[in-house]
Amino acid sequence: MPDGFPDAFHDRFLAAVAGDAAALAPWCAPSRSEVGLSVYRNSIAKGCADALTAQFPTVERVVGVAWLAAAAVAHAAQHPPRQAALLDYGQDFPAWLQTFPPAAALPALADLARMDLLWTEAHLAADADPLDAAAIAALGPADFAGHRLILHPATRFARFDHGTPSLWRALQPPAPPPAAFEVDPTPEGLLLVRPGLDIDHRIVGDGELTFLAACRAGDSLADAAVAALTAAPDLDFAAAFAGFVAAGAFSALRTLP
Repeated sequence: MPDGFPDAFHDRFLAAVAGDAAALAPWCAPSRSEVGLSVYRNSIAKGCADALTAQFPTVERVVGVAWLAAAAVAHAAQHPPRQAALLDYGQDFPAWLQTFPPAAALPALADLARMDLLWTEAHLAADADPLDAAAIAALGPADFAGHRLILHPATRFARFDHGTPSLWRALQPPAPPPAAFEVDPTPEGLLLVRPGLDIDHRIVGDGELTFLAACRAGDSLADAAVAALTAAPDLDFAAAFAGFVAAGAFSALRTLP
């Protein structure tokens, strides 16, 4: 038995599946291993394609099953899975779509893929009870400088240079897909929350995104509010803040040192 078995064999087998059949020598001659390896290669390609199809349902609604499956196989050849579980496979897929020639005619596709990933992250995040609004109601104006908010583990948000979040929301079932995939040039933000079992999503502006980012960075409530109003002076901060709390975007209120 060759030295280093089984670790050496596992490494060489992976290399052979990736295309280097000679890596299996001296266990098996390349001419005899190709037929067997093709079964593994096809299974891996099918598994990656199925995982990406499940991971990016909004992309699939735009391009169709066959297009996404072909793209998934091409993507997997360049970015194979880095772990056995494929629940969150596809982290590189949105950026890869920007370089994929067949996607050039659909510039919004990469952003739609990014939002699908945000949905998956929210779905797989840890469970936690949302912050009770009574904890906020108990604060006086002077207390805002001495407290910070903890985002709920499932809260996800991002800013996009165009109105792709509105398109993404319009593409979510059970609503039928829109007749035309038009994107407004106005920048938009997308917020996803999961206080319970279901994921809610909404469009947010720069002020709201700035506030959430400041909370994530550990800023005090007072500093986060100032940052939000600096980014968007017309923001109705009280309404936005109350909306976040009611939606379950936060899980805890902490006293600053």
